[in-house]
Amino acid sequence: MSDDRPSDTTLPFAERKTEDMPGHWLLARLGKRVLRPGGRELTEHLLDDADLAGADVLEIAPGLGKTAVSILERGPRSYTGVDDDPAAVTLTEKVVGARGRVVGGDASATGLDDTSVDVAIGEAMLTMQSDRGKAAIVAEAFRVLRPGGRYAIHELAVHPDTLDDEEKTEIRKSLARSIKVNARPLTELEWRKLLTDAGFEVETVRFTKMALLEPRRVIADEGLGRTLRFVGNVLRDGEARKRILGMRATFTKYKANLAAIEVIAVKPDTVA
Repeated sequence: MSDDRPSDTTLPFAERKTEDMPGHWLLARLGKRVLRPGGRELTEHLLDDADLAGADVLEIAPGLGKTAVSILERGPRSYTGVDDDPAAVTLTEKVVGARGRVVGGDASATGLDDTSVDVAIGEAMLTMQSDRGKAAIVAEAFRVLRPGGRYAIHELAVHPDTLDDEEKTEIRKSLARSIKVNARPLTELEWRKLLTDAGFEVETVRFTKMALLEPRRVIADEGLGRTLRFVGNVLRDGEARKRILGMRATFTKYKANLAAIEVIAVKPDTVA
């Protein structure tokens, strides 16, 4: 009987040991499908606010292809996914089928033409980049968007804005140790500045709790049946269970200072 885990060979980083695997791909290996900090609910808000009907849509780093399904349900004119991991491209291609295309490419160099899309979407990927990497990806989104186009992101934020640098560094280091990715979440003001420095105008900001591993959020995101299978997989894998409990402990420790953030930014009709 299947334990609802994708074959290791279909997952990015599948060759890595459990102790070294990035947290989001470890969760995916164990059967979790919704890997965004604000869960399914914030993703749905993000896509509604981005106004996808009839739009040419670019999804940057679609991963497992979970959000691609919701994008396609909203009737875009076209869908293009760009991911630098061949396994992620394969996974999303299976989801998208003939309804769009998925290509290999870097988030900061997608290979798309200038002003060729109406909406660019990215979730939980800018957080994992350095300051320079964030700026390069945002600049690429600005380049490929048409005037009036929308850049929709769903990321991890630290708050309040008044946190000092030492506190932010402590949170970022703890996250990096836990999830095995050099996570660098920003405050709301820092996310706004990143986007406005690239030429965008921030239109919409939403927050929700970062409760990725809280039971109520897991059930809401995955459904009861998939949640029970996910929990069973965790219980059967001692090394994975240790990692998951460590991640959850980190999220709990800093729950007062972590949140999921949605931002919709618009490329002005007239670019200076």
